[in-house]
Amino acid sequence: MSNQLLEFKEIIKSKQNPGQRKTDKQTRKLLLYLFTSTRGGFTRLRIIIHLLDQSYNTHQLAKELDLDYKAIQHHMKVLEKNNMVLKIGEKYGAIFHLSNFLEMNIGALAEAIDKLDRKMNHTKVYL
Repeated sequence: MSNQLLEFKEIIKSKQNPGQRKTDKQTRKLLLYLFTSTRGGFTRLRIIIHLLDQSYNTHQLAKELDLDYKAIQHHMKVLEKNNMVLKIGEKYGAIFHLSNFLEMNIGALAEAIDKLDRKMNHTKVYL
């Protein structure tokens, strides 16, 4: 999975604006929490990477990511609640796209990817 995370990091770097302001501490903590401190962080990161290119509805994301519809629905609720994505429309046909908040702070995702990579490749040794 490390290669996939490296690809994600390159995609994030390509989407960054050169003159982008530094991310504040609270935003950084929120991004690290959403993408590294919870069990679904990697899945949420995959969703964000897909939404960078185009908008999707829940069914399209489920097919694209080869995941259960209900799982995608849950992650979209978490991302929407934390202002990472915006929903246009209601119920089944609702389309999701990245929020302006996340687009402004997209550079901080690179740090979250680094931390997630370290966490996923860290093996616990019990003595």
